Amino acid sequence: MKLAPSRLRSILSKTTFVSLALAGFLFFAGAPAAKANGWDDCNRRVAYTESRYHEAVEHFGPYSREARHWAHERHEAYEHRDHYRHEWREHHHDWDGR
Repeated sequence: MKLAPSRLRSILSKTTFVSLALAGFLFFAGAPAAKANGWDDCNRRVAYTESRYHEAVEHFGPYSREARHWAHERHEAYEHRDHYRHEWREHHHDWDGR
């Protein structure tokens, strides 16, 4: 069964339109939003781990497994925040001209 050239052209144009529309949707909707609140996230994580550490010390003692766990998490949160701060300074160093 042969299709008429005009019918084939119509099917191809519709397919092309649908595929371009889908590609455009995926291009714009699939891109993640830029996060500008990295510093707030770091401080929130530090405050949370600090709180959990103090609760663990209060409830289980300073040498308990829970206190050691949250001390480790707190240490990692401080390291992450310091690393973020260092990266931010390095990035803005060129802009400040210092």
